[in-house]
Amino acid sequence: MAPDGTTIRGADAATVRSAIESGDPLPGTAGFAGEADGRLVRDVLGREPLYVDAAADDWGFDPTDLTDPELLHAGTVVDAAGDRREAWSLPTPTVETAHEVAVDAVREAVLESVRESDPAGLAVAFSGGVDSALVAAGVPDVPCYVAGFAGAESHDEAAAREAAAAMDRDLRVVAFDHDDIVRAVPEIARATGRTNAMDVGIALPLYFAAEQASADGFDRLAVGQGADELFGGYRKVVDPASDHRVDADTVRGATREVIRTLPHQLPRDVLTLRAAGVEPVAPLLHDRVVDAALRLPADLLATDDERKIALRRAAEGVVPEPVRTAEKKAVQYGTYAARELDRLARQAGYKRRMEDHVGQYVDALVAGEA
Repeated sequence: MAPDGTTIRGADAATVRSAIESGDPLPGTAGFAGEADGRLVRDVLGREPLYVDAAADDWGFDPTDLTDPELLHAGTVVDAAGDRREAWSLPTPTVETAHEVAVDAVREAVLESVRESDPAGLAVAFSGGVDSALVAAGVPDVPCYVAGFAGAESHDEAAAREAAAAMDRDLRVVAFDHDDIVRAVPEIARATGRTNAMDVGIALPLYFAAEQASADGFDRLAVGQGADELFGGYRKVVDPASDHRVDADTVRGATREVIRTLPHQLPRDVLTLRAAGVEPVAPLLHDRVVDAALRLPADLLATDDERKIALRRAAEGVVPEPVRTAEKKAVQYGTYAARELDRLARQAGYKRRMEDHVGQYVDALVAGEA
């Protein structure tokens, strides 16, 4: 495998070497990937994307640099001969049944992670929910950005305005319109290699917020990614036995199932942000936070009445009460990105009766045919 100039991202070679030798899946980093001692590696949650091109005997962090890129599975080590093995798997630590102890562990892990973010050149992607508010609380003097469709105050914009006022933060609203969507969709698709409606809808508001932050002179954007997966933020983990979207039949089992989707999801976000001109910073995905989350009992993850229970309790006294308890929509819906992408597709003749009408429209935009 040929190195591309930068060997390891997210950790030093000694840490990666030690993790390989010990088999420790959470060696105290926020994720890593690259080449160490002639071996390619990608951490257990795939927080840093890494692509291989076996036909060209090449690899890289950016799939656009390769002829036939393949995303390396998380937790994998590839030796100099090209042989692959799973070096790390998601750990199963002992469950902490004492609620106060478990919540204290989450609070300590989260606060340490968000407070160690270097504020130089940093901005925060801010939706007004508890996740981004916790991230913002760690860097109190940096600006916050929220994206929303122009001309109609979106759920995320309204929530961000209220939260920013409660936290006395500098909020910068990025309004995007149909022309912006048409321009950005091909750029996102080229950067990520993804054209499905869900991925594009999620990526659009991230891209617009990051693009404006970059234009304002910031080169890093702190995000709250990982909180929903780690802490039981999805509705489908509440009653998994009766929810077709998960295979597990327990809250903890469903949460672990959702956590295992991160290695596929995160490259979309990382590559989108980099294409917009910023480097992502995801403190809620640090190993110490992952470890604390994996130890939570089911009733501190999600119930019929509340989700992300431990994280919300850990946020007491850190963020204002209305922000701590606020519910928010998924970013593609809370910003109206998905709604307006669907509207554009229908205006272009891709009707809802057609199979994957938005995906067809995205493909046409990428091909320059719409």
